[in-house]
Amino acid sequence: MRISINRESDTLYFRLDESRIVESEEVQPGVILDYDKDNRVVGVEFLRISSRASVEELTSIQFRTV
Repeated sequence: MRISINRESDTLYFRLDESRIVESEEVQPGVILDYDKDNRVVGVEFLRISSRASVEELTSIQFRTV
């Protein structure tokens, strides 16, 4: 899994695996899902991330396994 923040495009991207993306769909305003050939979600992109989270929140990401 990879997580990337692009300040230039103001996006946050979660890539779940390296499968080839064959389709993308904006499921909510500013939320795009990427699908592989088997229609599985392999990526999630959030647009205009600076309007959703502060710079401080984007500087440090916490992971929790339950």
